Amino acid sequence: MARNFRRKSPTGAEAPAAQTFEPGADAGGSAENAAGDSSRRRKDADRGFGAWLKEIATIVVIALVLSFLIKTFLFRAFFIPSGSMEQTLEIDDRIFVNQLVPQPFDLERGDIVVFRDTQGWLPPQADAPVSWLKEALVFIGLAPDESQQHLVKRVIGLPGDHVICCDAQGRLTVNGEPLDEPYLFPGATPSDLPFDVVVPEGRVWVMGDHRNASADSRANRDKPGEGFVSIDDIEGKAAVIAWPLNRIGFLGNYPDVFDGVPDAAAAPAPAGP
Repeated sequence: MARNFRRKSPTGAEAPAAQTFEPGADAGGSAENAAGDSSRRRKDADRGFGAWLKEIATIVVIALVLSFLIKTFLFRAFFIPSGSMEQTLEIDDRIFVNQLVPQPFDLERGDIVVFRDTQGWLPPQADAPVSWLKEALVFIGLAPDESQQHLVKRVIGLPGDHVICCDAQGRLTVNGEPLDEPYLFPGATPSDLPFDVVVPEGRVWVMGDHRNASADSRANRDKPGEGFVSIDDIEGKAAVIAWPLNRIGFLGNYPDVFDGVPDAAAAPAPAGP
């Protein structure tokens, strides 16, 4: 048993008792405190890791939802498989299409549009196997749609427009106004195939920028739509080249080319046969 010893000071007063220790008491307390601190640190670490995982999962879900909404209502990615729009668009380009055109924003002459092939312009394509992952990425808008059921062309004539090829200088005319087209593929003529059409209501007349290599409205006059594209089939207006990196940029519709075109109401009637 521990004892307390007191000694008298020189004045006769007793000095404070010396502190006593029970053997092993201090060591045991320190060990218990260390174990408790370690347990708390492990619990805090577990809670921190769980919170981190929850935060990452939340961010991923929000990103996927936003991507889906953007793809559904704003922008959609597409892949360019042919050279019909060279050099504006090259083979293997990836583009983003603004789906706010033609609704709620109107189409304009010169717009580059992507549209569904509902008139059989393209030859039948064998169904190629696509992985579920690729389909999911296309669905939410993180991968471009590489299917052959879409085409991309430039709008030349809007509903009511009278489009003719060609005038004495070999230029297209829209409502009697000749077009100087700087976007044409170098060396390509405006059209080797003559035509004289008035665009029906609810449709547009479209042509590729590489006129010598584009099966556009001119080449599909014998189809059910007589070469005209229904506005309802238009997915949107091509706005941006997103890939490859050395071609990233915005796509314009060359408003200066069409500034002088009068309204369709002022257009003359098409020439007789």
